[in-house]
Amino acid sequence: MQYQVLVVDDEPNVSAALAKALRKQPYKVLGAQSPLAALRVLEEQEIQVVISDEMMPGMTGTEFLAEVRKRHPQTVRIMLTGHASAEAAIKAINEGEVYRFFTKPANTAELAVTIRQALTQYELARKSRRLLSEFRRQTAVIDQLERRHPGISNVDRDDSGAYVVDDTACDVDELLRQLEQEIGRRR
Repeated sequence: MQYQVLVVDDEPNVSAALAKALRKQPYKVLGAQSPLAALRVLEEQEIQVVISDEMMPGMTGTEFLAEVRKRHPQTVRIMLTGHASAEAAIKAINEGEVYRFFTKPANTAELAVTIRQALTQYELARKSRRLLSEFRRQTAVIDQLERRHPGISNVDRDDSGAYVVDDTACDVDELLRQLEQEIGRRR
Protein backbone atom coordinates (compact mmCIF):
# COMPACT_ATOMS: atom_id res chain seq x y z
CA MET A 1 0.00 0.00 0.00
CA GLN A 2 1.40 3.37 -0.98
CA TYR A 3 0.45 6.04 1.50
CA GLN A 4 -1.08 9.27 0.25
CA VAL A 5 -0.84 12.72 1.79
CA LEU A 6 -3.24 15.47 0.68
CA VAL A 7 -2.12 19.11 0.95
CA VAL A 8 -5.01 21.59 0.91
CA ASP A 9 -4.10 25.22 0.27
CA ASP A 10 -5.72 27.90 -1.87
CA GLU A 11 -2.24 29.06 -2.90
CA PRO A 12 -1.04 26.57 -5.56
CA ASN A 13 2.60 27.55 -4.94
CA VAL A 14 2.41 26.25 -1.36
CA SER A 15 1.09 22.82 -2.41
CA ALA A 16 3.64 22.60 -5.23
CA ALA A 17 6.52 23.60 -2.94
CA LEU A 18 5.52 21.02 -0.34
CA ALA A 19 5.10 18.32 -2.98
CA LYS A 20 8.55 19.13 -4.34
CA ALA A 21 10.16 19.21 -0.88
CA LEU A 22 8.58 15.87 0.05
CA ARG A 23 9.10 14.11 -3.30
CA LYS A 24 11.73 11.67 -1.94
CA GLN A 25 9.50 10.52 0.90
CA PRO A 26 7.84 7.07 0.80
CA TYR A 27 4.38 8.48 0.15
CA LYS A 28 2.57 10.25 -2.64
CA VAL A 29 1.73 13.94 -2.14
CA LEU A 30 -1.50 15.19 -3.71
CA GLY A 31 -2.76 18.75 -3.79
CA ALA A 32 -6.15 20.44 -3.66
CA GLN A 33 -6.76 24.19 -3.97
CA SER A 34 -9.97 24.29 -1.93
CA PRO A 35 -11.65 22.36 0.87
CA LEU A 36 -14.45 21.29 -1.49
CA ALA A 37 -11.95 19.91 -4.01
CA ALA A 38 -10.17 18.13 -1.15
CA LEU A 39 -13.42 16.54 0.05
CA ARG A 40 -13.94 15.17 -3.47
CA VAL A 41 -10.44 13.69 -3.44
CA LEU A 42 -11.13 12.12 -0.05
CA GLU A 43 -14.30 10.51 -1.42
CA GLU A 44 -12.45 9.08 -4.43
CA GLN A 45 -9.18 7.94 -2.85
CA GLU A 46 -7.89 6.58 0.43
CA ILE A 47 -5.88 9.36 2.03
CA GLN A 48 -3.95 8.68 5.21
CA VAL A 49 -2.85 12.24 6.10
CA VAL A 50 -4.40 15.63 5.30
CA ILE A 51 -2.45 18.86 5.72
CA SER A 52 -4.66 21.94 5.52
CA ASP A 53 -4.12 25.68 5.47
CA GLU A 54 -6.37 27.63 7.86
CA MET A 55 -7.27 30.75 5.88
CA MET A 56 -9.11 29.71 2.71
CA PRO A 57 -12.14 31.20 0.97
CA GLY A 58 -15.46 29.47 1.51
CA MET A 59 -14.39 27.25 4.42
CA THR A 60 -11.65 27.62 7.00
CA GLY A 61 -9.12 24.88 7.51
CA THR A 62 -10.61 24.23 10.96
CA GLU A 63 -14.08 23.74 9.47
CA PHE A 64 -12.62 21.56 6.73
CA LEU A 65 -10.66 19.36 9.17
CA ALA A 66 -13.76 19.02 11.38
CA GLU A 67 -15.63 17.77 8.29
CA VAL A 68 -12.78 15.36 7.48
CA ARG A 69 -12.97 14.11 11.05
CA LYS A 70 -16.69 13.36 10.61
CA ARG A 71 -16.46 11.73 7.18
CA HIS A 72 -13.02 10.08 7.42
CA PRO A 73 -12.13 9.74 11.12
CA GLN A 74 -9.21 7.43 10.37
CA THR A 75 -7.41 10.13 8.35
CA VAL A 76 -4.74 11.94 10.37
CA ARG A 77 -5.20 15.73 10.23
CA ILE A 78 -2.47 18.41 10.31
CA MET A 79 -2.96 22.21 10.27
CA LEU A 80 -0.54 24.47 8.41
CA THR A 81 -1.17 28.19 8.70
CA GLY A 82 0.46 31.56 8.21
CA HIS A 83 -1.93 33.16 10.70
CA ALA A 84 -1.17 31.29 13.90
CA SER A 85 -2.87 32.19 17.12
CA ALA A 86 -3.52 30.28 20.31
CA GLU A 87 -7.27 30.59 19.65
CA ALA A 88 -6.94 29.12 16.14
CA ALA A 89 -4.79 26.26 17.43
CA ILE A 90 -7.24 25.43 20.23
CA LYS A 91 -10.20 25.56 17.85
CA ALA A 92 -8.42 23.29 15.33
CA ILE A 93 -7.52 20.82 18.06
CA ASN A 94 -11.02 20.79 19.56
CA GLU A 95 -13.06 20.74 16.34
CA GLY A 96 -10.78 18.94 13.90
CA GLU A 97 -8.78 16.87 16.37
CA VAL A 98 -5.60 17.85 14.55
CA TYR A 99 -2.51 15.76 15.09
CA ARG A 100 -0.09 18.68 14.75
CA PHE A 101 -0.22 22.43 14.16
CA PHE A 102 2.47 24.08 11.97
CA THR A 103 3.08 27.71 11.09
CA LYS A 104 4.20 28.87 7.65
CA PRO A 105 6.81 28.68 6.42
CA ALA A 106 7.08 25.16 7.79
CA ASN A 107 10.40 23.44 8.20
CA THR A 108 10.07 20.70 5.57
CA ALA A 109 12.37 18.29 7.45
CA GLU A 110 10.23 18.64 10.57
CA LEU A 111 7.08 18.30 8.48
CA ALA A 112 8.43 15.13 6.82
CA VAL A 113 9.20 13.61 10.23
CA THR A 114 5.74 14.57 11.48
CA ILE A 115 4.08 13.01 8.42
CA ARG A 116 5.99 9.76 9.05
CA GLN A 117 4.85 9.85 12.69
CA ALA A 118 1.29 10.51 11.51
CA LEU A 119 1.50 7.49 9.20
CA THR A 120 2.71 5.39 12.13
CA GLN A 121 -0.26 6.68 14.13
CA TYR A 122 -2.56 5.81 11.21
CA GLU A 123 -1.20 2.24 11.08
CA LEU A 124 -1.46 1.75 14.84
CA ALA A 125 -5.08 2.91 14.80
CA ARG A 126 -5.85 0.64 11.82
CA LYS A 127 -4.31 -2.36 13.58
CA SER A 128 -6.16 -1.49 16.77
CA ARG A 129 -9.49 -1.40 14.89
CA ARG A 130 -8.68 -4.77 13.28
CA LEU A 131 -7.77 -6.35 16.63
CA LEU A 132 -10.91 -4.96 18.26
CA SER A 133 -13.01 -6.40 15.44
CA GLU A 134 -11.31 -9.79 15.83
CA PHE A 135 -11.83 -9.69 19.60
CA ARG A 136 -15.53 -8.93 19.15
CA ARG A 137 -15.87 -11.76 16.63
CA GLN A 138 -14.16 -14.24 18.94
CA THR A 139 -16.25 -13.09 21.90
CA ALA A 140 -19.42 -13.66 19.86
CA VAL A 141 -18.28 -17.21 19.05
CA ILE A 142 -17.54 -17.92 22.72
CA ASP A 143 -20.90 -16.46 23.76
CA GLN A 144 -22.67 -18.62 21.18
CA LEU A 145 -20.86 -21.75 22.40
CA GLU A 146 -21.69 -20.85 26.00
CA ARG A 147 -25.38 -20.61 25.10
CA ARG A 148 -25.24 -24.04 23.41
CA HIS A 149 -23.11 -25.61 26.14
CA PRO A 150 -23.59 -23.75 29.44
CA GLY A 151 -20.47 -23.76 31.56
CA ILE A 152 -18.08 -24.44 28.68
CA SER A 153 -16.15 -21.25 29.34
CA ASN A 154 -15.73 -21.98 33.06
CA VAL A 155 -12.17 -22.92 33.91
CA ASP A 156 -11.30 -25.06 36.94
CA ARG A 157 -7.83 -25.26 38.47
CA ASP A 158 -6.40 -27.56 41.07
CA ASP A 159 -4.40 -26.46 44.12
CA SER A 160 -1.20 -26.18 42.07
CA GLY A 161 -2.87 -23.90 39.51
CA ALA A 162 -3.03 -26.53 36.77
CA TYR A 163 -6.14 -26.61 34.60
CA VAL A 164 -8.58 -29.39 35.38
CA VAL A 165 -10.29 -30.91 32.34
CA ASP A 166 -13.30 -33.09 32.99
CA ASP A 167 -13.70 -35.29 29.90
CA THR A 168 -16.78 -36.92 31.39
CA ALA A 169 -18.81 -33.70 31.35
CA CYS A 170 -18.71 -33.35 27.58
CA ASP A 171 -17.00 -34.55 24.44
CA VAL A 172 -14.03 -32.16 24.19
CA ASP A 173 -13.15 -33.26 20.67
CA GLU A 174 -16.71 -32.57 19.51
CA LEU A 175 -16.69 -29.10 21.08
CA LEU A 176 -13.35 -28.26 19.44
CA ARG A 177 -14.71 -29.41 16.07
CA GLN A 178 -17.79 -27.19 16.54
CA LEU A 179 -15.61 -24.23 17.54
CA GLU A 180 -13.41 -24.64 14.45
CA GLN A 181 -16.50 -24.87 12.23
CA GLU A 182 -18.02 -21.75 13.79
CA ILE A 183 -14.82 -19.75 13.37
CA GLY A 184 -14.52 -20.96 9.76
CA ARG A 185 -18.08 -19.79 8.97
CA ARG A 186 -17.46 -16.31 10.40
CA ARG A 187 -14.36 -15.60 8.31
